[in-house]
Amino acid sequence: MAMLKVSDLNVYYGVIQAIKGISFEVNQGEVIALIGANGAGKTTILHTVTGLLRAKSGKIEFEGTDITKMPGHKIVTLGMAHVPEGRRVFADLSVYENLILGAYTRKDKEEISKTLEMVYRRFPRLQERKTQLAGTLSGGEQQMLAMGRALMSHPKIILMDEPSMGLSPIFVNEIFDIIKQVSASGTTVLLVEQNAKKALEIADRAYVLETGKIVKSASADELMNDDSIKKAYLGE
Repeated sequence: MAMLKVSDLNVYYGVIQAIKGISFEVNQGEVIALIGANGAGKTTILHTVTGLLRAKSGKIEFEGTDITKMPGHKIVTLGMAHVPEGRRVFADLSVYENLILGAYTRKDKEEISKTLEMVYRRFPRLQERKTQLAGTLSGGEQQMLAMGRALMSHPKIILMDEPSMGLSPIFVNEIFDIIKQVSASGTTVLLVEQNAKKALEIADRAYVLETGKIVKSASADELMNDDSIKKAYLGE
């Protein structure tokens, strides 16, 4: 059984249809990439899956539970975390306070402390800057904080929206290395990423979106070697 299953999903903004009958699956332990041009509907999909947007029709199932009409805060408690586009850290709170907010659905203080230690091990820079206000961090550090905050909820699946956006090449490589580590530690990843080459390098499979429709799906290796994908998304 797929961990996340999306069936015939239709999403509208007013009268404009943004998502047109798409279906896809994410299996436990996979890294799945959604790639496509700006405006293809990638972010809309993540917002709908995490309960920020309501689907007009279709079905979203997480571990066999229908979450199509479930509010976002309840979806988090099932084990789904979302790292939004633009990072959205709480600028006036410290790094530590941002991280602790990520664990708001959890009650066991000892377990939260263990997760915090794990996040600090994975992101040593966050530990160095734990008392610093999040708004004073660099873009790359804020991205790390957004990822660390999501991991504090101890998710089964993490949805990441454009994690490399606006980052220097060095930080981009670092962020993708961390995504690989997150996956290797057993967390399933659904990745939306403008940098298709980077996404395909770490993904198991990928779905290609054009104007709200899935036009191609295959293993990441196949798509990397697909001439039409190379031309459209990989700049080759």
